[in-house]
Order: sequence, then C-alpha cells, then structure tokens
Amino acid sequence: MELLAPAGNTESLTAALRCGADAVYIGGKSFSARQNASNFDIDEIKQAVRLCHRYGAGLHIAVNTILTDNQLDDFVSEIKKYSALSPDAFIVQDPGAAYIIKNIAPDIPLHASTQMTIHSEAGALFAKELGFSRVVISREASEKTISGISHADIETEIFIHGALCMSVSGQCYMSAMIGSRSANRGLCAQSCRLPFSPVGNPCEHCLSLKDLSLTEHIEKIKKAGVTSLKIEGRMKRPEYVAAAVTAYRSILDGKTPDTEMLEAVFSRSGFTDGYFTGKRKNMFGMRSKEDVESSASVIPQLKQLYRKERKASVLDLSISIKKEKETILTAKDSDGFSCTITDMIPESALNRPLTKDSVEKQLTKLGDTIYLQGKTNIIVDDGLSVPASVLNKMRRNAIDELYRLRENRQSSTVNADFAVTLTNRRFRSIGTSLRIRVPRYELLSPLCLEKTEYIILPIDNAEKNAHRLSDIRNRIIIEPPRFIFDEEDIIKRLKNLRVMGFEHLMCTNVAYAVSGKRTGFRLHGDFGLNIANSAAAEVISGYSLEDITLSFELKLSQAEKINAPLKTGIMAYGKFPLMLTVNCPIKNSTGCGKCRHSVTDRTGRSFSVHCTEGYTEIFNSDTVYLADKPEALKATDFITLWFTDENEKDILRIINDYTNGTDSAPDKITRGLYFRGIK
Repeated sequence: MELLAPAGNTESLTAALRCGADAVYIGGKSFSARQNASNFDIDEIKQAVRLCHRYGAGLHIAVNTILTDNQLDDFVSEIKKYSALSPDAFIVQDPGAAYIIKNIAPDIPLHASTQMTIHSEAGALFAKELGFSRVVISREASEKTISGISHADIETEIFIHGALCMSVSGQCYMSAMIGSRSANRGLCAQSCRLPFSPVGNPCEHCLSLKDLSLTEHIEKIKKAGVTSLKIEGRMKRPEYVAAAVTAYRSILDGKTPDTEMLEAVFSRSGFTDGYFTGKRKNMFGMRSKEDVESSASVIPQLKQLYRKERKASVLDLSISIKKEKETILTAKDSDGFSCTITDMIPESALNRPLTKDSVEKQLTKLGDTIYLQGKTNIIVDDGLSVPASVLNKMRRNAIDELYRLRENRQSSTVNADFAVTLTNRRFRSIGTSLRIRVPRYELLSPLCLEKTEYIILPIDNAEKNAHRLSDIRNRIIIEPPRFIFDEEDIIKRLKNLRVMGFEHLMCTNVAYAVSGKRTGFRLHGDFGLNIANSAAAEVISGYSLEDITLSFELKLSQAEKINAPLKTGIMAYGKFPLMLTVNCPIKNSTGCGKCRHSVTDRTGRSFSVHCTEGYTEIFNSDTVYLADKPEALKATDFITLWFTDENEKDILRIINDYTNGTDSAPDKITRGLYFRGIK
C-alpha cells in the first residue's frame, strides 16, 4: 500500500520524504482546499516534483475546490503550468475541473477528492466513468464499505490519521453561511471547533471530533484492498508530518510504532477509530492545554527524524582505471537508472599507487545522498595514480546525473491550446416553476399541490404514503438518503418505488446518478453535488439528469449565467442544511431521550438538528427568504422552497408569497450567500 503524506510547505515535504512517504500531496497557491496553508508557488512545485521523483515517490497536486465561471480561464492556465512539471496525479472535486484536466493532460491520473462525498460502489463507478482512476473514500465509511469499494475496479484511498471534520466532506456549508468562508473553496474557518451545545452550555464543544488514528487496523485495511493510506495535515507543522509518517512507515515495515510520540505531537484528547470500526462512542474531543504542552515537549526530538537524507535506493559502482585510458565510472541504482562518467587518463604513481581499497574508500562516501552502498567492481592497473579529488568528483557527478535521470523519469503530454469553449446551450424555461421540499406528505394541502410543479419527499415518507400518493406520483421526486450506509438495500427500495409508479429521483449524492439511472428513474441533481460552473453543469448533464439545483454558495448573479443544456434552479427558501453528519452531537452529549432537536452556539443562536436514515443534518438558525426579490429569481428555471419545521398553514402562506409576490420580508431572515457571496 502507498503511504501518502501531506505537505503544506517545503520543509514538510522534506520531512515526509526523509521519513518514508511513498507519495506526497500538496496544494498550489490557488484552487486548493487548504488555502490557509503556506502552499507552493510554481517554482516550488517544480522543485517538489523533482525531489519526490528523486526518492522514487509520487507528487499529487490538490486542485480540489469547486470553481465558478469567472475562475475557469485561470484554472486552465494553472493546470497547463502544473501539467508541464509532470506531477503524478491531480486531486479533484469539481466535475468541471476534471473535464478541463482530462483535456489538457490526459495521461496524468485523476483522484476523486473526499470532497466528492463518495462512500459507495455506485459513487466510485460514477467517478470512474468521469475519468478518475482513484477515489478518496469519505472518512465516515466503515471497514465493510471500504472493502466493498476497494474490490470494485478502481483504486481507493482512505484517511488513516489526522483531523476529522464533524461534517461529511463536501457537505459542510457552516463556515460559508456564517462567515462567507467556504470549505468547498478552501477557506474553512473551522466553525465546528467553536462552542456548541444541545443544553446551552457555553463551554461545550459538541461539534468537535477527536483526530483519527488507525494504527491498530493497518492489517485489516490491507486485507480490504485499499491502494493508498492517507495522512491528513497540510496545515500541520513539519514535525507532525515526520511523526505520522515515521509511525505508519514502521507499521508497514513490520515494526512497532511509537504511538505515544504520535499522540504527543498532536491530538484532541486522544484519538478515535470510530467510523472504521462502527463504534462511534467517545469520538468527541477538543485540543486541551495538556495537548499543547505535550506537543511542545516533543518538537525538538522530532526534528531529528528528518535531519538526514533517507536511503531510498542501492547504488552499484564499477570503475575502470587503466594505463593510457580515460578513467571510466559506471553507476547503476536499484531502480534501474544508470550513467557513465569519464575523466582523466591516470598518471604513473610516484610513491603511493592506487589500490582497490583506496579507490573504494573514495567511491563509497555516500553519506548525504539517497543511496546505500551496493556492489563495487574495481579494475585498476598497477602503478597508477588518480587524485582522490578526481575520484570524489566523478562520484558526485555520477550521483548528480542519476538524480537528474530520476527527477525527469516521466513527462506529460500537455495540450497547450486547450480553452474552455462551451456552446451557448443555456436551457430557457418559459417562466420560473416552483418546487417544494417537505419532510412529510401530511403537511401538504390541496392548494399547495395546485401551485407546485414537483414535491420532493423523503424516501421513507414516500414508502409510507405510497397508497395516498397514487394521483400525484408523477409529480413526486423521491429524496433518497444523503449518506449511504447500505447501497444494496437502498437500490432495492428504489426498485420497489419505481414499480409502484414513482418516476423521479433526487440525486442527493453522485452515486444516484448511476444507481438511479439503472433503476429507471428520471434524475434531478441536488445542491449537494456542488455544481457551481458551466463546465460542471455540462458534464453532469451527460448523466441523463434533467435539471440541477445549483450550489447555494453561488451569488444569484453567478447562478443566472450558468450555461448548460439542462434546467438550472436554486433553493430559494428555507433553513439550509449546514452540516451532514454521521455522528449525532445530541446523542453523544445528552442521549436521545433528552433530545431537544437543536444545538446553540456561543451567541445563543439555535440550529435545528434532524436525524434520519442513520445520519444527522444540522440546519441554519436563520431562514433564507427571497419572495420579496422576484426580479432576482426570474433568471432561474425553477426555485425550491425547503420546509423543515413549518406547519401546514406556514407552508401555504410562504408558497403564496412566492407565487403572488410580496412587498416585505419577515423579520429574522437571511439572504444567504445569494447577494453577499463568499470571500
């Protein structure tokens, strides 16, 4: 298995390589999901690729933010520059970004970022069809799920160590909605690490998880068929990278890791393996004063782990020193790279002629190189002399040449002429249609049904009320689980609903673009696909989707310019979901029996918490309201009103606001990001 390490700067990169990483992932100065790391400029990336290749390691570049249309040309320019340096992979979230990279550098592998929220076999198949060779599985996946995906026909990568977000990656909008800093654009403000409590305790941090550590499960992971073991931490210091890589390198080499050192350098009140094992108790924790003090005490000794070069290859040397002939040194390493260096014709020795031992002494001075001494073959005629300085120079030149060969072991084909040129195929509806999203069919009145095109209904409620929905089944969009625990069971349920006559399915996850099509549904793309640019919309339309709800991180002025051959819409009302979690903060804090279905932050704002299908959604404290801005909504093909805790009377009133218009907005509402945008 590949051991994949993070690097936020050059020192961390060096630490990772010298401690035994098989590959390193980094980000550039833009389009990386860790924009607050130091990251690498183009010259530093060039050196990073060379250094990784010198060690025989891979260099993966994370360009895993979602893009907007005004960023596409800059993204194209960056990818052309990166591709010319021959990295070993790009880590990508945005389907539009994947499309661009495949057109610019078709021979550089694409890895589907964990931000794509892939945790099922159908999700992995979606990525494969899109051109990805590897998927980074959601951190919340269990051993069983990981094994199932890993035995499909695609490489898999899982996180084995580092920070755990409370939210499923790619489905967190808290930082964006609260502070205009988008996790999907690399600027997460880590709002979840601030105080939150289900009982109003200002000192509780019920959205903060311990760090992940799977040191005890590597053998199980190997049996599961995982390709790559990923350490989180591009924001962490080099000593952390050194400690983590050293520990997992030890395990892979059959040795016992120093787990105490690993915990000392960084933890949040210890570690957890809860998602992998399925035992999700005791997963919450915060960085304590003791944790900080422990880290400070081990930093000096951790620096020693990467002070010297790591031996990454074995070097065989053969030298011929013959009378009246140039001195010839041939060097060949264990990775198959070789070179020949020639120098002076030896002179006759005046007092101390060369011997095999004296020549070997000079040639095997490999201390500050990546090479271990291998075989030496020395042919030297009697009575000759070559200065030690010449032999040393030949050795250095040979190693420099081998380094050059290793560093330039591959080159990528780059389509320098590529530009994003999407045909003007924008779908134009006649008027803007209205859809509503409700938790229960029982909340719908006949008048509600009259005024709406589609009703989005959770799968469990549709199953429960199938007999009552017979007259409107062609207007029901089934909303399947946003997180998939048992894909086989969900597909079985979808097949049953299709047999009953339900026609429409909401693709709440990329997996449903595959499984939904296979089960015969008409497909609609949900907000969680994070479609925010025309290239991504073009790509997603190729999966037979009829329409797409755009990311609510877009401004309305951006949303209305999306150029795609399918209908596009927005969520225009509701307490938008800020987090999708697989670990309930209330259950952990108070137990389900005392659940008040909400958590409060340090300012007293209340965020409702809904549990369904084995996962939890945390909704915003404020309601997005746009009914008094009708002009702003006209450019979209449809709008969706999302009702979570409204009663039947409220629902009808709000539908009337959007269909008939209103001059004023209620108190305590928000416009979301539709006008202010993100930073």
